[in-house]
Amino acid sequence: MLRTRSPDFERSKCIHMAKINSIEELCNVKAKALEAQKNQKITILVCGGTGCKSANSDLIVKNLEEELASENLADRVAVLMTGCFGFCEKGPIVKILPDNTFYTEVKPEDAKEIIQGHIVNGEKVERLLYKDQNTGESIPDSKHMNFYKKQMRIALRNCGYIDPAVIEQYIREDGYQALAKCLTTMEAKDVIQIMKDSGLRGRGGAGFPTGLKWEIASRYDADVKYVVCNADEGDPGAFMDRSILEGDPHSVVEAMAICGYAINATKGRVYIRAEYPLAITRLENAIKSAREYGLLGDNILGTDFSFDIEITFGAGAFVCGEETALLHSMEGSRGEPTTKPPFPAESGFFGKPTNVNNVETYANVAQIILKGADWYRSIGTEKSAGTKVFALAGKINNVGLIEVPMGITLREVIFDIGGGIKDGKKFKAVQTGGPSGGCLTEKDLDTPIDFDNLIAKGSMMGSGGMIVMDEESCMPAVAKFYLEFTKEESCGKCTPCRVGTTRLLELLTLICDGKGEMKHFDELRNLSQVIKDTALCGLGQTAPNPVLSTLDAFYDEYVAHVVDKKCPAGVCRKLLSYKIDVNKCKGCTLCARTCPNNAIEGKVKETHVIKDELCIKCGACMEKCKFGAISKG
Repeated sequence: MLRTRSPDFERSKCIHMAKINSIEELCNVKAKALEAQKNQKITILVCGGTGCKSANSDLIVKNLEEELASENLADRVAVLMTGCFGFCEKGPIVKILPDNTFYTEVKPEDAKEIIQGHIVNGEKVERLLYKDQNTGESIPDSKHMNFYKKQMRIALRNCGYIDPAVIEQYIREDGYQALAKCLTTMEAKDVIQIMKDSGLRGRGGAGFPTGLKWEIASRYDADVKYVVCNADEGDPGAFMDRSILEGDPHSVVEAMAICGYAINATKGRVYIRAEYPLAITRLENAIKSAREYGLLGDNILGTDFSFDIEITFGAGAFVCGEETALLHSMEGSRGEPTTKPPFPAESGFFGKPTNVNNVETYANVAQIILKGADWYRSIGTEKSAGTKVFALAGKINNVGLIEVPMGITLREVIFDIGGGIKDGKKFKAVQTGGPSGGCLTEKDLDTPIDFDNLIAKGSMMGSGGMIVMDEESCMPAVAKFYLEFTKEESCGKCTPCRVGTTRLLELLTLICDGKGEMKHFDELRNLSQVIKDTALCGLGQTAPNPVLSTLDAFYDEYVAHVVDKKCPAGVCRKLLSYKIDVNKCKGCTLCARTCPNNAIEGKVKETHVIKDELCIKCGACMEKCKFGAISKG
């Protein structure tokens, strides 16, 4: 697959040094990196995640560096392109250390004012500071922002803080110390025991205990064993794994090596979708840097342990998030799942014992090794230890990436961290778990978020997508949206998923078009249950969840579509009608001139009329009317 290098690859600042052959030499590199940080009096961090880069954060860095050079300050002020800060709604973000000033919605042309005002004159740029959405008060420090107050960053610990292109900065933050600890002071079985004791469960969706998974893989002997990282993030609205790889790729590289030591594997593979060019570039650079330092390859840290990592590109198939489909795709075959057993731990990549975890799962590993199982288990709930990364999207004020302790409630996430619903609208539902999850309603807002509670509510954790809906969201249409996705992404191998999702979509389309019948509700439920019971893989088995959850929680809304032939939310186009209020219409003709299908007639300064038989329900007339004379219903 042909790809072009991103500018990040060329601007990599990795400094090649001698191969590190011992934990003492690793500590020396850390000490030098700490000294370099100490000598740099001021550090300017610029968000370099995909979202902020699309808003010209590259140019912000360039302009900042040019301004510093013109002021002869380049030797004592460092400008770093980091990973995602998480607060995507307010990007691009620029943070200045050590005073922790947090600037939002920065533009390239603001660079001069930041250098002149903040760096040269010591005065904060007031207009760029974050304004509290309730009080309007400027908040210069991110620690006092509601968005960050209830977060706890473990998997995202280095995102927004280090330059991911510089391995020394990762080493400075205790990077590769966990690997060194495992190789020099622990046996493989001890590493597995810590992972089991920690209670870490897979963050890819299934929630299987990570330590147990490693233990099973360790039991099988073979000439070659594999450690695989699933970076094939395919849920709509999800960008957790991508952001970790963009902001802290070494955390995944180190964890894969630790897993390799624990299960006696020598080869690692990262399966990542090709649509993630920035994540790929930063991961490639991390692997290259780790090899140069001897932290990947033969005889790591002077021990007899050898391990290396390669990258395989996926073509964006949602089903390849399922581990057996992923492995088949890596082998060059069609990305289709197979029945289990045998599980990949016994017969995985090319029939060899293989451990598969996703990006976020690996991102927790090093911290667990360094801080201990008890520390990690003290966070979260009894059955769901640690934190979880979520991608907040939809009709919410603070769109972004968050990491919170397990057990936090949906209300805290949506209204405290997320800042509530856009434009003061009323909360209606939240979809957790992506296409495989379900919709939760207002009555579920105080539900503690963990694996078991979400499943009990008819949803699931999934990989961490969280899409919020307001009063203007149509729930049958939401279910239809997800079925369109799963039907399109079905690999087609098994009939229940291939045909079943198609039939579910047909029924939902009839309902949303006003052609549904009451009998279709039973058909939806019965067919959904058959698919859940008989589909080959987890993706097919969970495909009906959005249908069942919305049908249960918003039954009246489904009935309105079928009986009243109305869409209460005003979303389903074929059930809409547009009317002109004779008392408000001024006869300005703007609506008639805007209509793409000539469905509005009337003379200047006379009341206009919409011809229903010609109206295509596009809503352009309503958007253009300056007098509020047009309404839909």
